Amino acid sequence: MSSVGTPDPNSSWLSDEELAETRRRLPLLYVEAVPVRVDGLGRVIEVGTLVRGNSGEITRTLVSGRVMYGETLRDALFRHLEKDLGPMAFPLLPASPTPFMVAEYFPWPGDSQFTDPRQHAVSMAYVVPVTGTCEPRQDALELTWLSPAAAVSDDVTADMEGGRGALLRAALASVGVLP
Repeated sequence: MSSVGTPDPNSSWLSDEELAETRRRLPLLYVEAVPVRVDGLGRVIEVGTLVRGNSGEITRTLVSGRVMYGETLRDALFRHLEKDLGPMAFPLLPASPTPFMVAEYFPWPGDSQFTDPRQHAVSMAYVVPVTGTCEPRQDALELTWLSPAAAVSDDVTADMEGGRGALLRAALASVGVLP
């Protein structure tokens, strides 16, 4: 593996066909991050959600992506934060790679509060403070910073794909922002 945050050009990325076949047969490992801004005492004062155009509708989501073969969770988390928020976001990765939650996504409703129509996936979820300037990249239209109360409002969480509104509520509860 090359340096932190940079995918190895000789990695085991799968072709589109191989990825589709793998998704049909195996759960895939993901990392997800709830980007936050904190005050001097480490209290969450803002929560970042990504706004995306998805099949003709606008949805909200969190930083998310697959873990590559041979990649540490920390490296995957950093890579996806940089990919989604830009290289100047300056995330403060947790000292421990223990997530606040492990979320399991199924391609059908009912087995979990989380769904992903493409696949069965397991996601390690983290709250990650960012200190720099965020410029969303990839397929995000923008990054919106909201107060914690606004971020978990029904209006915002209803726009979140795959049950991520529940993940966002759990994230803020894990850092003492919600009861």
